[in-house]
Amino acid sequence: MMALCALYAVWGLVVEVAIAFGPVPRITWEHREVQLIHFHESEVSNYSTLLLSEDKDVLYVGAREVIFALNAVNIAEKQHELHWKVTEDKRTKCAVKGKSEQTECRNYVRVLQQLNDTFLYVCGTNAFQPTCDYLNLISFELGGKNEDGKGRCPFDPAQSYTSVMVDGELYSGTSYNFLGSEPIISRHSTQSPLRTEYAIPWLNEPNFVFADVIRADQNSTDGEDDKIYFFFTEVSVEYEFVGKLMIPRIARVCKRDQGGLRTLQKKWTSFLKARLICTIPDKNLIFNIINDVFILKSPTLKEPVIYGVFSPQLNNVGLSAVCAYNLSTVENVFLKGKYMQSATVEQSHTKWVRYNGEIPNPRPGACINNEARASNYMSSLNLPDKTLQFVKDHPLMDDSVTPVGDRPRLVKRDVKYTQIVVDRVRALNSTIYDVMFIGTDQGALHKAISYENGMHIIEETQLFPNFEPVQTLLLSSRRGRRYLYAGSNSGVVQSPVAFCDKYTTCVDCVLARDPYCAWKPLEASCIDIFKESEVERSWIQNIGGDASSCSDKVRENSLQHTFKHGSTAELKCSQKSNLAQVVWKFKDDVLRVESPKYRLLEKALLIFNLSEGDSGVYQCLSEEKVKNKKFSQVLAKHVLELKKIQHTTAGPTTAAAPTEASSPIPFPPTGTSFLSCVGSDSPPSPTSTQPDVWSSTDPVKVMLLPPFLSDQAQHVSVRGPFHLFCQATGPGGSYFVWKKNGQKMKACITEQSHMLFAGRVHILSWVKDSVSEDTEYKCSLISKAGNTTSEVLITVEDKGSAGQDGWTKEFDTWRNAINEHDKMMQNWRETWVRIFGKILCPTVLFYWMYYSPSFTNSLRGFCNQIYLYNEVISAPVPSSFLTLSAVKSAQSMTCITVMSSRSFILPNTVSLCILNVYLISSRPTGLQSLLSTKAGLP
Repeated sequence: MMALCALYAVWGLVVEVAIAFGPVPRITWEHREVQLIHFHESEVSNYSTLLLSEDKDVLYVGAREVIFALNAVNIAEKQHELHWKVTEDKRTKCAVKGKSEQTECRNYVRVLQQLNDTFLYVCGTNAFQPTCDYLNLISFELGGKNEDGKGRCPFDPAQSYTSVMVDGELYSGTSYNFLGSEPIISRHSTQSPLRTEYAIPWLNEPNFVFADVIRADQNSTDGEDDKIYFFFTEVSVEYEFVGKLMIPRIARVCKRDQGGLRTLQKKWTSFLKARLICTIPDKNLIFNIINDVFILKSPTLKEPVIYGVFSPQLNNVGLSAVCAYNLSTVENVFLKGKYMQSATVEQSHTKWVRYNGEIPNPRPGACINNEARASNYMSSLNLPDKTLQFVKDHPLMDDSVTPVGDRPRLVKRDVKYTQIVVDRVRALNSTIYDVMFIGTDQGALHKAISYENGMHIIEETQLFPNFEPVQTLLLSSRRGRRYLYAGSNSGVVQSPVAFCDKYTTCVDCVLARDPYCAWKPLEASCIDIFKESEVERSWIQNIGGDASSCSDKVRENSLQHTFKHGSTAELKCSQKSNLAQVVWKFKDDVLRVESPKYRLLEKALLIFNLSEGDSGVYQCLSEEKVKNKKFSQVLAKHVLELKKIQHTTAGPTTAAAPTEASSPIPFPPTGTSFLSCVGSDSPPSPTSTQPDVWSSTDPVKVMLLPPFLSDQAQHVSVRGPFHLFCQATGPGGSYFVWKKNGQKMKACITEQSHMLFAGRVHILSWVKDSVSEDTEYKCSLISKAGNTTSEVLITVEDKGSAGQDGWTKEFDTWRNAINEHDKMMQNWRETWVRIFGKILCPTVLFYWMYYSPSFTNSLRGFCNQIYLYNEVISAPVPSSFLTLSAVKSAQSMTCITVMSSRSFILPNTVSLCILNVYLISSRPTGLQSLLSTKAGLP
């Protein structure tokens, strides 16, 4: 009781606790980086039912009104296709009952089960009249039986369901009526159909997720029966609160159950259910929603292991957990555990308590075994009414099923796990590992293993480019043909279990700690050991991550660069490991990147105000620490040279380039409006997927500036208004052209521009639009120096998101930050006035919010430098930018930093958040202190 009450008491602390949870995936593979095979047919959706026939190498896919047979080795190859549509009459009748004729009143295939070598048993929702039939695998045609699917398939495509075929009989968990108010676990059998009792103690608003059979041990002498297990979350019957308390359950029935003779006729006599515990006791965290289950069965296991993915009921911090359970723990609860009984206790939330009375013999809910047969109970039909009445009244166990180790195998924050499969892999040293593949609600796949130092997430792979939830996940574990198949609303993806060939060095291959991969020195390549015909002793693999055995010398290619004095250099370095630290060396000494001279980006190093002393060799190294050992490898090598400058007298419109020894030159030039210092101090968004738009040597090159279209809204509501904007710098005369689905847009476009230094122009353009279907937008900057384009695909959400007034789902939860942001901005204004007495001159604070859906529930901000210039900026300032006061400074400018860890949203402008603010002033220490305290910044 205390643990359950704690569910409601601890959520105020969960945000703080959650910060410490979860290993970081070592590698993040974007969708475009890995070779995945896709299957999708136009005008077909909801690819949510998958069945794999490994013997025939066929993947069967059930979608909306169609069934596919795909080549399991390459799912892009379609072998058969069967359309299973709803008749017009049924669609009309469905619509009359208040359902959507375009969506709900269709036939969603929900059951695909192998009956035998010739037939599949298939069921569909059939416009709220569930129907089942037999699919001939030779002709790939339905038999035309049109059996009533009630109790085998849900009425509503949104209702939960699960099913498993056992020896030609279908066991299913779903709803039994149109309204979905009568849940049922049933067996479809011509000889002995059975179902659950329609009573709340048996099933109380369950959400079914999985079902499977576990066969009895053939070597056992107790004559036990095969058992079918069901997994679901239901509303608690034990406790009653103001809100519904959800409880994860495991239930089981016996295969040879035939129901009772008088009591429980045609009802299960072996149905029992128990709580599944998945908690972190010392953190008071309870994961009480079960999302999926996988039962690992292997000859190398003493007993099957049940893996489940869970999330908390009040999941406002994005936590997920994986718990594992031994089958013996489950069976001990059902065979030896205490029962619960209904009790009416005044002024108490407790509605069920432990039963401590006499238990009938044979034990209620037990399968018929040799002990029962010895007492002449040959089947459930022979069981006494006392035993049957007891199990009818006491289907719930008081004992709970606890996980292996009494805690989760894996806890991860900022993610919701939706699906799981587990592979059992033998490494080169003969150690066996359980490799978990876990799908997320953002279309990603996590691969994780448990080893001696804890849990390690090997990689995260983005399976679906539009970040759709993984609705179903299958694993083919045949040697040499190990694949994963993931289904979503838009299609199916086939992925290998490992991307060994993506690791190009021995150190990287070993640090991956992937049991599928090993380094092959003779070929200098990382290989999938299960695709090789035989294992060689020279292969290098260490799941602990010790790469000391690697002796390969990596060939280092140097990149030559030539820059002008006073310009800015960008030295690129791409590091894939999220667990490694990037270290830059200059002339073999570690570079102090915290110096104002440098700025370290995610994929580059910026060096400002270049001079002769900056010439030389720069090395970018990756340093990754494992077991107190540090492993380094060179990622990039740059050789930087400076052009020699001829000293000339500057003309009236030009100025000599500044060097470290020269006197400061006013920047930006007098009479311009400076928006961003492109090419020196304003890096592009570090995780942008756009092509490279950065340069420090070409003053007239066309450059797109973040946020790019792909960084902006990607999911909108039907006909909900939204804004898209583009900005760039280029030579004078540049302009934007917008296209919508390839057609040039002319209306609803706003553009503002103003001149910068050296003949450059800054252009800001935006459109306001609304759409009812998925639409592609492109903005192209046209100039005499060349053209460049940014693009995005806007995806329209369903009608449920139609009332969001143009806000995307990702932004909606941040609306409550608006008031706090307004207060902070007012504090800024008041602080400036208190410090300097009055507004002396306007300057532009130009900032943007960088947002990427690949970071679940994450806002990333970027803020350019505020240049406090000693001349009044006379050029027009775009109204969409925020103007703050500044201070005159005739002395040289020094850069300081004031950090703010908050993210905010400004409504109705393109200015969306502040993360970092960089200020330039003649007195950095005093000003920094004043702003940090008086402006209320942390």
